Amino acid sequence: MSRTGVADGIHWELHGRDDGPAVLFASGLGGGAGFWRPQIAAFAGRYRVVLYDHRGTGRSGRVLPADWAGVASLARDALCVADHLGLERFDVVGHAAGGLAGLWLARHHAARIGRLVVVNGWGAPDRHIARCFEARLALLRLAGPLAYVRAQALFLYPPEWISAHDDLLAASEAALAAELPDVPVMERRIRALLDFDMSGALGAIATPSLIMASRDDMLVPPACAAHLAHALPQASLHITPWGGHGFCHIAPGPFNAAVQAFLSA
Repeated sequence: MSRTGVADGIHWELHGRDDGPAVLFASGLGGGAGFWRPQIAAFAGRYRVVLYDHRGTGRSGRVLPADWAGVASLARDALCVADHLGLERFDVVGHAAGGLAGLWLARHHAARIGRLVVVNGWGAPDRHIARCFEARLALLRLAGPLAYVRAQALFLYPPEWISAHDDLLAASEAALAAELPDVPVMERRIRALLDFDMSGALGAIATPSLIMASRDDMLVPPACAAHLAHALPQASLHITPWGGHGFCHIAPGPFNAAVQAFLSA
C-alpha cells in the first residue's frame, strides 16, 4: 500500500500496512521525504510508514508563513500530517531537525507519541554545529546553490565514502541545487536549529527514546547525543562507529535493525 497527498500544503507519503503501527519519519535540514528511501522496504512490511516534505522544501509549499516559529512549527507540521491521516498515536524517527521536532512533540504532545528515535540530534545549542551551519550559509549566500550542495557532502558523509562515490554525488548535484529552498527559507530553517534549546525540559520527557549518532559525524558531535541520552529519563544511547551525519542513509542495514529492535521492544 502506497499513497500520497497534501495536508495544509505539506506533501506526504504513506507506505506499508494499513493495519500496522504508524511510524512517522522526519527528515533533517534538507527536509525531503526522499532521505528515508533506504528505510521504506525495511519497515513497510510491518508498519505504516509516514514520510513528508517539510514546509518550505521539496514538493510542499515553498514559502514559510510569517508566523513560522522554528522547531515548534516543524513539530506542528508533523502533527498536522498525523492528524490528516487519522493517527491517534505514532512513533517518531527523526534525523537532526526532525529529531528536534520529535523532542518537541514528546514534550508537548506526549500522549500522541509512543516511542521516539532521535538521530544526530541535540538538546541545546552547540558551537561546533553553529560554525558548520555558518560556513554553509556563507557558501549559499556568496557562492550560490551549486557550491552549497557540493560542500554539503563534506558535512554529511565519511571521507572514504565520498571518494568512492564521487561520480554518484556529482551526477546528482545540479538537480539538488535546483531543488534547494530559497536563501531566506534556508536561513530561517538554520536559525531555528541554532536557537533550539530544550535543556531545561528534557527531564520532563518520559517517552521511551533511542538516541543515535555516529562517532565520525562531522556536523553534530556525538557528545551531543550522549548528553541528550543522559538528560532524558527513559533513553538509551546507540553510537555507530562509521557513517557520518548521514549514516542512516548510506549504511541503512545496521541502522534499520537497531531502530526496529527498539520500536518492537
